[in-house]
Amino acid sequence: MSTAQAQSQQPGIAYPQTRKTDVSDNYHGTTIADPYRWLEDDNSPETKAWVKEQNTITQNYLAKIPFRDSIKNRLEVLWNYPKTAAPDHRGNYLYFYKNDGLQNQAVLYRQATTPGAKPELFIDPNKLSADGTTALGTVQFSKDGKYAAYLIAKAGSDWQQAHVMDVATKTLLPDSLNWLKFTGLSWRGDGFYYSRYDEPTEASKLSKKNEFHKIYYHKVGTSQDKDVLIHADSDHPLRNFSASVTEDERFLLLSASEGTSGNEIWFRDMKNPDQKEFKLLIKGFEYEPNVIDNDGDKLLVITNEGAPNYKVELIDTKNPQGPRKLIIPERKETLVHVGTGGGKLFAVYLQDAANRVYQLDYAGHLEREIKLPGIGTASGFGGKKEDKEFYYTFNSYVTPALIYKYEITNGHSSLYFKPELKFDPSQYETKQVFFNSKDGTRIPMFLSYKKGIKLNGNNPVFLYGYGGFNIPLTPSFSVSNLFFMEQGGIFAQVTLRGGAEYGEEWHKAGMFEKKQNVFDDFIGAAEFLIKEKYTNTSKLAVHGRSNGGLLIGAVMTQRPDLFRVAIPTVGVLDMLRYQNFTIGWAWGVEYGTSDKEDQFRYLIKYSPLHNLKPGTSYPATMVTTGDHDDRVVPAHSFKFAATLQADNAGPNPTLIRIDTQAGHGAGKPTGKLIEESADIWAFVMYNLGMHFKN
Repeated sequence: MSTAQAQSQQPGIAYPQTRKTDVSDNYHGTTIADPYRWLEDDNSPETKAWVKEQNTITQNYLAKIPFRDSIKNRLEVLWNYPKTAAPDHRGNYLYFYKNDGLQNQAVLYRQATTPGAKPELFIDPNKLSADGTTALGTVQFSKDGKYAAYLIAKAGSDWQQAHVMDVATKTLLPDSLNWLKFTGLSWRGDGFYYSRYDEPTEASKLSKKNEFHKIYYHKVGTSQDKDVLIHADSDHPLRNFSASVTEDERFLLLSASEGTSGNEIWFRDMKNPDQKEFKLLIKGFEYEPNVIDNDGDKLLVITNEGAPNYKVELIDTKNPQGPRKLIIPERKETLVHVGTGGGKLFAVYLQDAANRVYQLDYAGHLEREIKLPGIGTASGFGGKKEDKEFYYTFNSYVTPALIYKYEITNGHSSLYFKPELKFDPSQYETKQVFFNSKDGTRIPMFLSYKKGIKLNGNNPVFLYGYGGFNIPLTPSFSVSNLFFMEQGGIFAQVTLRGGAEYGEEWHKAGMFEKKQNVFDDFIGAAEFLIKEKYTNTSKLAVHGRSNGGLLIGAVMTQRPDLFRVAIPTVGVLDMLRYQNFTIGWAWGVEYGTSDKEDQFRYLIKYSPLHNLKPGTSYPATMVTTGDHDDRVVPAHSFKFAATLQADNAGPNPTLIRIDTQAGHGAGKPTGKLIEESADIWAFVMYNLGMHFKN
């Protein structure tokens, strides 16, 4: 079927006649056409014109949905409540982020710890750009509390700038550091360590492969060209490096990685004048170790070496390759984080994708479990060694972030902050269900909805998943998802293999040639929801972001009959060329790359771009991306959307929504979040046959 014939079956939408070129590549004896290669050049006038035309078509389609404005108005009401993050104790102040409701960026405040003190503004990122697209990133304070170094990012890009502030006067100092990426800020003395790349050209900064990551030390009051190079590796251009300092500033730690999994750790004892070079602590890159803290001249390390669910060991820096002391043994639950504070350890576990938290001493002796208010996600466990208390947050699918004050000595938690909401959380509920995937593996899934829902097989469902990079999906609150529940929908989040929910074995079961397990798990979730009378294929919408966008692209090409609506967001959709752009090469340790013949053979089987087939009827699809996404470059979405529009033989719309001055998602202003959510829900509800409920 020709492109014109396919489009004639989709009345009311005249898609662009996207130019095809005679471009192909030979992969290990197999020729693969890439007719839309020209869309990879995001700077070309032709690509810019294509983006503008596609956005016009998408916005014209959305504008005809009668309840689109009602959705946006309701989202603004739901979004408009004060949101506060857990305070962090630094010096004589508590620092915390607060958004009054609809501010584009949360504002950083501080409040003196003296009785009766009132909050005062510290950094307001809303004043950094007129459109609210400049976001505040990491903020780190020097040990003496004199300085604060912070990162900002513009228009959603991964590129960041660092600035330094005098804490007492809140005066911005002249220090300005550029071309930072994938970096922390770690203070030692009157300066800090950071990671950066060499300056790119203006034309290549959003797409060029990122190579030769370096570590520098910046001393306050000096220009960036005077910064001291701490580490560079000319032999390994595709390694990333990060530097950190233990709380007492004794050890400088260097972590090296060759991708998103596996790292190597080196150290310098800064109190030992004879140690001028880094020494190897843990050889890479098979496992995922991370230094928690030092205990004197020994280092506490969380690792999955010989323990897929992770354990904590003590390593003697005088004999780093010698025997290690076991501090926290592996459990059947996955240990996902260990924080420190008040001289204690706080171990955060996942049990069926929900958190359990325990307090231990540095010898690993259990002192207590910290009782959480329910099934959900808790974070923020830790502080400084001298702290007697800290603050942590808890949230779930139907509960926005609650903040608790925790007293380390007696283990008492007291409610510190509860948001005033524009809805009643008691009207909603969450339950966890389990089903068997294609190979018999037991898979969990959370279902959240308004109480009183009936299993009549006719409920609209929004199924969300990720499944990769050892990242866990745990219960979390979303105003956007709550809106869908309010409209009578079920929000379903499935715990796919490839994540961290059940340790490294669960992760490995969704990597490389086993990636198909992830797609089978997601398809199994959809089939379970239909079988158990939650919904049917005409009422089922699916969504995923980034690696989750790959997930949606894969399942909609493998089972186009199973879903009514598909929303692949900032997705990795061209599995044969992803490694050629920005940081894409780092994902090779998760996916494999087409550079190797055995890996090409399984990548081509599921690569979404290469598994679209002419003459197929696909779900109603709205691909979404951002023009400043330099994590997963928008070319993935551009080429997939162009191919989908050419191949789709059915009546369903196949649109692409390209956000401007927006990137992969981090730091996106509230205004853009609401606009994006309103457009997605309008598209989903309209194509599921839903009607807006006042």
